Amino acid sequence: MARSSDPPPPMATVPRMRRTYFETRYGQLHVHGAMPTGGGFDEATTLVCFHQSPMSGRVFRGLLELQGRDRSVYAPDTPGFGESDPPPAQPAIADYAAAMLDFLDQMRFRKVDLLGYHTGALIAAEVALARPALVRRIVMCGVPLFTEEERTAFRQTPWPLPPAEDGSHLLKEWQFSQKWRGPGVTLEQLARGFAEKLRNGPQAWWGASAAIDYPARERLAQLQMPVRVLRPKDDLWEATARVGGVLRGAQVIDLAQYGHGLFEVAPQAVVEAIADFLKG
Repeated sequence: MARSSDPPPPMATVPRMRRTYFETRYGQLHVHGAMPTGGGFDEATTLVCFHQSPMSGRVFRGLLELQGRDRSVYAPDTPGFGESDPPPAQPAIADYAAAMLDFLDQMRFRKVDLLGYHTGALIAAEVALARPALVRRIVMCGVPLFTEEERTAFRQTPWPLPPAEDGSHLLKEWQFSQKWRGPGVTLEQLARGFAEKLRNGPQAWWGASAAIDYPARERLAQLQMPVRVLRPKDDLWEATARVGGVLRGAQVIDLAQYGHGLFEVAPQAVVEAIADFLKG
């Protein structure tokens, strides 16, 4: 039996999950957030996560629930994806980064850590290059370091498929999603991701197109802050392996047991892979 003088049992640390909008140069930016119950601003360095295309910050839900226990974590929907307003014309990676900086400036952060997934890795790099004094460390998960042959192949492959009267384009898109279904991804998770892709309409390819056109080798080589690279076995498995020749000081961790859907399937594995790197 507990005595009255005994301290109360520790309560589970559950972050406060929030969604909100911020005004940027392209309209409203929808942001998913998590904050420790104590407030978060005096805890560990804030983490800002940039998602892959053509998805949304929703993919980081599990990560926010875990990382948000000891730091504030934010996952914006890239302009034109999720619930964020689109740019008026096809953007470059620098344009996406500029919108993210609009958000960061409004938050008045002194320092942030960045995590970028696929296209988001390039957005993180461009944010860091624009504001090196603001960014402490970067985690990249899957890095689009494309060859010229890969760029050419992408440009020659129409996507998304134009709507067909009989809906056959939906079956083809579904089959494409199944092709890259990562280990452990449930049918329900796959269906949610499929729906996320469809909601972006004919501009769904803008994010990937910006990544294809981005001079990744030249820009990544200019990064001065510490970088850790996570390498799941997805469609960027080979491209990410090239990062060693560009970011010579980067730490690369292979996560070959995971593929697409890493953040939905194994957010705890991501947390463990970056815990020491983001400490403090």
